[in-house]
Amino acid sequence: MSITTKTSLLIVEDDPLFRETLVDAMGLKKIDARGVASAAEALTLLESYTPSIILMDVQLPDMHGFDLCRRLKRSERWSRLPIVLLSARYTEPADRAEGLLAGAEAYLSKPVNLEALWDEVSYLLDKNA
Repeated sequence: MSITTKTSLLIVEDDPLFRETLVDAMGLKKIDARGVASAAEALTLLESYTPSIILMDVQLPDMHGFDLCRRLKRSERWSRLPIVLLSARYTEPADRAEGLLAGAEAYLSKPVNLEALWDEVSYLLDKNA
């Protein structure tokens, strides 16, 4: 799926400032970006919203990002949905490996460079086209 006006993105991030920054940055790229603060909010929104890609913090207040990623990847509905994990704390190679084994397509460390993030999102959307 190439980037179009129908491209949508779900941002699962408990830091409200960072979440809004990402929503705004993606909005500037003409992507419909919606942000939620927890795994529970993400799961509720996913009942009625179908994003093209998910950006997900690893440290969520109610569930570890790896666990949410595994849960989504086990779901028939969401198994092909690209997920990018973001983390400030889990930045060791073993953490990255665990995130990728959980099913994430990419794993980026915070603070994230917005251009690098945009490149990753663009690549994953084109790859899944």
